[in-house]
Amino acid sequence: MAKDKVRKGDETAGDKKGILLETGTNEFEIVEFSIGAVNYGINVAKVREVIQRTPVTAMPQAHPYIDGLFTLRGKAIPLVNLPRCLNVANGDDAKNIIVTEINNYDIGFLVENVSRIHRISWKDMEPAPEVGDQSRVVGIIKMPDRIVLLLDFETIIAEINPEINAKLTTVEDAAADVRAKRADVHVVVAEDSAMLRDLLVTTLHDSGYRFVRDFGNGKDAWEYLQGLAAKEGDISEHVGIIVSDVEMPMMDGHRLLKLVRHNERLEDVPFVLFSSLINEEMRFKGDELGASAQISKPEIGQLIDLLDKLIFKKKQQSK
Repeated sequence: MAKDKVRKGDETAGDKKGILLETGTNEFEIVEFSIGAVNYGINVAKVREVIQRTPVTAMPQAHPYIDGLFTLRGKAIPLVNLPRCLNVANGDDAKNIIVTEINNYDIGFLVENVSRIHRISWKDMEPAPEVGDQSRVVGIIKMPDRIVLLLDFETIIAEINPEINAKLTTVEDAAADVRAKRADVHVVVAEDSAMLRDLLVTTLHDSGYRFVRDFGNGKDAWEYLQGLAAKEGDISEHVGIIVSDVEMPMMDGHRLLKLVRHNERLEDVPFVLFSSLINEEMRFKGDELGASAQISKPEIGQLIDLLDKLIFKKKQQSK
């Protein structure tokens, strides 16, 4: 299958090694594509490659968004008909497949045209305005001659694969003494997907973490944390742990982590990256910035266990 090149100078979406960004600069790169008259974007870090449309094998009782399976280097991969998912009628014009790896899950998305790669600052991406159901759009990028919508691919995958939601909401029952310890810990959450944020906060509450303050982007979380840092007393009384996505409008998780680690009051607060982008490359970036731990979505059970270990370990060290 021929690979479609997505140009940014001499770079392609299939050659991401040449376009890695300096860690913590609050920049990212998107692959721009179109469906109908609308331009969309996906983070390059999620894209394995872009290929031409290829025949698929239908799957009995598959989700309505799934056209079937296609084979790439001997591996069968589900193909999502993105025009159908977005209620666009002319899906027959789609001629490209964006092959992604999200939440350790390989999946292809059928799109009409893939144009190029853009380097963007997260501060230039605005949260999607509330004009109805925006669950599939996490932000907008204003180009000089058009608007590009950044899609919430995690939510789309969660709609297709119920196991994702199950992993985000299923945790083991904790003993009474553990729940009592969790009850006094203040957790700050930064996650741009409204659906995933609600699931995460609800699950934390159900697990015994009563004090959870959540934000839809890193900028708002950072402003809140700065306010906590200005308060008197032990910082652990105000914030016990920070849980952040990586990909967010206004300020990404890596930039937020960098700012936290360079703040004298906040530098020792445990910071966990909980993201669909935790691959080898991104894990190196998180470690370089000082992440306490990194967990790939949607493993909420592992996240809860890790929060306990990090928080209780820090409390033991402070005694």
